[in-house]
Amino acid sequence: MSMLINTLGRYFAGRFLISALGVFASIFVLLVLVDYIEMVRRTSSLASASAIMVAETSLFRVPQLLEKLTPFCVLIGAMTCYLALSRRLELVVARAAGVSAWQFISPALASALLLGVFATAVYNPVSAELREQSKKMEAELFGRDPGGGLQDATGFWVSQTTSEGNAIINAARSEQQGKRLTGLTVFLFDPSYQFKERIDAGEATLENGYWLFKSVRRYSLDAPAVNQDSFRLATNLTPVQVQNSFSTPETVSFWQLPTYIRSSENSGVASAGYRLQYQKLVAQPFLLIAMVMLAAAVSLRFFRFGGVQKMVLSGVGAGFLLYVLSKVTEDLSKAELMHPIAAAWLPVCVGGLTGFLALLYQEDG
Repeated sequence: MSMLINTLGRYFAGRFLISALGVFASIFVLLVLVDYIEMVRRTSSLASASAIMVAETSLFRVPQLLEKLTPFCVLIGAMTCYLALSRRLELVVARAAGVSAWQFISPALASALLLGVFATAVYNPVSAELREQSKKMEAELFGRDPGGGLQDATGFWVSQTTSEGNAIINAARSEQQGKRLTGLTVFLFDPSYQFKERIDAGEATLENGYWLFKSVRRYSLDAPAVNQDSFRLATNLTPVQVQNSFSTPETVSFWQLPTYIRSSENSGVASAGYRLQYQKLVAQPFLLIAMVMLAAAVSLRFFRFGGVQKMVLSGVGAGFLLYVLSKVTEDLSKAELMHPIAAAWLPVCVGGLTGFLALLYQEDG
């Protein structure tokens, strides 16, 4: 009997992995095509934009977008797997052989746990690095045009005050966690907060004690615009402060998040976003387990009993409600109205308990 269960376990685990990875690959290809079409539209007026470079930029952007959809890939993959097994009556044969539902979903649970560990420890750092590469390519494609590329929200803002006065810096794109900026607009004020001049620049890098701007155009109230190859602006910002200001939690590798959390807390910058992202990545393997349990709860019904379509729709609806819950808790945590641990683990607990209780009711009465 144990040999039978081990053989079936390997078979069910293989079927689940094939279904989950198939859904993942399909969504990946779809996202690449959609992103590539959007990038082609934005670069259609740029003579220097080659099709290969545009394709590489889209290809490097997509892994981080797809990372957010990993739980749904597992949910759809598990539902597809169990519905196919049920349609081919393989679940009927397994039950007739004395294998309970808990025994043939255990391989999928173990596989989901391993997928979650891989996604957190390996896939997340790789996607963060590829996202940085895509930002470099976007800067090469669009140059100093602040409206080009697929920007991060409305750009990045930082303010600094030195003995020379106050400066407000806006950058369309950030690279190397804020150490290199492109598409810049800078507003300079004197120590009495009177406007001095505006500076537009193609790029800027943070050096030791100053910002180095390149491809500069300076505007002042009492003089015509002046073009300069470079311009230095003194700053008292440290690399740590710049990283915390210009980097978003999603672009920081899982292995670097503890360092960012400590540096944010030491510099007095809000660290709720980094702590939430860290807890979400830690909880990701268990979230995938919860998704498998939800999928099993709505996919183990035999086809001859009917009502399969309603069960599938209920599974998709449960996944959507779980996503809404995760977004609500995420917003509450970023507003510091909920602890990051509670915000990250509440959807896991709700999804896991819902699937477990549904399976318990169906299988054990």
